[in-house]
Amino acid sequence: MPIRLSGLSSGLDTESIIAELVKAKSEKKNTLVKEQTKLEWKQEAWKELNTKVYSFYSKTLSNMRLSSDYIKRTTKVSDPNAASVITGATAVKGTQTLDIKEMANTAYLTGGKIETEDGEAATSSTKLTDLKGATSLAGKKLSLTIGGETKEFTVEAGTTIADLTKWLGEEGLNANFDEKNQRLFISAKESGAAADFTISGDSDALAALKLQTSDQGGEAVKIDGTDARIILNGAEFTSSSNTFEINGLTITAMAKTANPITITTDDDVDGIYDMIKNFFTEYNTLINEMDSLYNADSSKGYEPLTDEEKDAMSDSEIEKWEQKIKDSLLRRDSTLGTVATAMKQIMLQGVEMSDGSKMYLSQFGIGTLGYFNAADGEKNAYHIDGDPDDSSTSANGDKLKTAIANNPEQVIEFFVGLSRNLYEKLGDMMKGTEYSSAFTLYDDKAMKTEYDGYKEKISKQEELIATYEDRYYAKFTRMETALAKLQSKESALSGLFGY
Repeated sequence: MPIRLSGLSSGLDTESIIAELVKAKSEKKNTLVKEQTKLEWKQEAWKELNTKVYSFYSKTLSNMRLSSDYIKRTTKVSDPNAASVITGATAVKGTQTLDIKEMANTAYLTGGKIETEDGEAATSSTKLTDLKGATSLAGKKLSLTIGGETKEFTVEAGTTIADLTKWLGEEGLNANFDEKNQRLFISAKESGAAADFTISGDSDALAALKLQTSDQGGEAVKIDGTDARIILNGAEFTSSSNTFEINGLTITAMAKTANPITITTDDDVDGIYDMIKNFFTEYNTLINEMDSLYNADSSKGYEPLTDEEKDAMSDSEIEKWEQKIKDSLLRRDSTLGTVATAMKQIMLQGVEMSDGSKMYLSQFGIGTLGYFNAADGEKNAYHIDGDPDDSSTSANGDKLKTAIANNPEQVIEFFVGLSRNLYEKLGDMMKGTEYSSAFTLYDDKAMKTEYDGYKEKISKQEELIATYEDRYYAKFTRMETALAKLQSKESALSGLFGY
């Protein structure tokens, strides 16, 4: 880089003069930077909108075009105190009889109150040989039988109550010594006959631990593990728990029934209605945003700010200025207009039904409010008559819910067709091309190429500015050098003549 002398001899503000001389070149660079910034903002605006459209396309529309997603059913029980039912997707419509014969029980053994030889309260660390009547238990055995399999526990001289409960736990039971009540509580970890257990073995050990049941001559209380048993439509079913999964229904028995009760499975009108309502909520949000972006106010006269321009403004002023530009970036955008129009046309054109007829949203009480009644930015939003959450149409008769209740197959066919038409149209518009990536509505590839082009143009303009600056500095440097020499000669002459 050449040496740059700045007005040492001439007293001129060289830097300001040169800045003015290259001003035209700098303005061209600033224009390029502003255009690049607006393009970057436009890319961000399109990326954000495209993400929302793709989410609507890949989730809501993708599900709504499948008739299986509309199969929502609910089941009512004539005696809700006796049973509860969860309805699965494969449950069939109809009324069935249910008779609950037996409830499932969990095997439970409550021991009697333990005593020690010295009369002190027992703890988990008390040795079994210190229990009343158990001084000679060392070497004696206890047996645990679960599901036909028997395990043995040998009492040693130092075996404690905690050792016994630990072993029972390791063998698949819940076991605890309640020091407050001085009793052993033992239970199966699962309900049902298969999890039932018995504890047997040395009678002295059982007596000392107070685990002898009445049939063993003791005072412990045992509840056997049993299976639940129901009769559904004349067929018997058993389960180790009180829950049965039968033909798409999950039936939970809650109490025995004196007489058969009924369970009735039917279409879930509210479930189907909510699915359709959620579809319109998402569609309205999307189309309203598209309309708002397309019809945004003009930002004519607003351009991205240079650093110098920002220095003269407050942060809030800068934010407001830039937001004005960002809000208008997709104004009258041809791609946006094409996408929004295509979506609106699909919603208006109706659906060809399997019987050869054609149906429209209006036949289900669904439509827009009209240009003069709808709020700004909501001209193309749809409203459902009778929707309690919609103040504009809540007072109207609910055609949609009535249609679902009376002819759910027709409703499902219509909305499957509508969703499929919209899904296919958006899919076509999001196909990848040489200008755009797959699942992208806008020309993201072309925009990136344009953005990179700006970077190259800006770089060349900066090089050009630097070249001109160097050229002007070189000229001013030569002038300064000449002036310095002239001043030196004048000083020398003045010295000769005594000035």
